[in-house]
Amino acid sequence: MTDGSVHERYMRKALELSKQALPGCRPNPPVGCVFVKDGEIVSEGFSQPPGNHHAEAGAIARYKGSYDGLVAYVTLEPCSFQGRTPSCAKALVKVRPAKVYVAILDPDTRNSGAGIKILQDAGIDVEVGLCGEDVSNFLKPYLIKN
Repeated sequence: MTDGSVHERYMRKALELSKQALPGCRPNPPVGCVFVKDGEIVSEGFSQPPGNHHAEAGAIARYKGSYDGLVAYVTLEPCSFQGRTPSCAKALVKVRPAKVYVAILDPDTRNSGAGIKILQDAGIDVEVGLCGEDVSNFLKPYLIKN
């Protein structure tokens, strides 16, 4: 298995998780997140009903190990703003994963690249576009376009 296909496998798992978020997460988008360490999935999360954990916050809450060397796979750019819940991008900065793979950017103008910037400004390596077409096809009906 190539390195790329390993990363795709983890992002596809995050996509599966995002589907589990429906319909309870609405009106928020159904997002999935997977944490991987040493080649093993160590935590998962998906969007919960409004006011509860987003995918990244759920994965953080479930994980009790060291974040050193941890890699995160998220279907949608982590939110950069405080709404009913804290910013997921800032929550990821606190735990400092080694790398964050993001399938697609959030078209919501409150975010739209700002979540990526928060991560990168904190020195976290971010790669956008892994499985982007498949994730976009699934998420498109649920995303805010403003």
